[in-house]
Amino acid sequence: MSAYQVVYQRHAVERMAQREVSEEDVMRVLLTGEVIQVYPDDAPFPSELILGWCDTQPLHIVVATDTTKRRKIIVTVYKPNPDQWAADFKRKKP
Repeated sequence: MSAYQVVYQRHAVERMAQREVSEEDVMRVLLTGEVIQVYPDDAPFPSELILGWCDTQPLHIVVATDTTKRRKIIVTVYKPNPDQWAADFKRKKP
């Protein structure tokens, strides 16, 4: 991870402000979180959904990887809704 520059899309910054998520929270999830979904066909770069924890709160981050420029692009950040996600926050409820 340290070999990559972390870049935030405007959408991610707006959502972080709305949802009171700090850059420190995002970095913690990037460094310690678990990839729970992979989107290899996303354009312009493949992306993945990462689940991490900030204290006792789950946090999902969608991050795209630009391997050419060695960037991790934060697409969006959100606190998963327990009504929509399984108890472990790794799978959406049917």
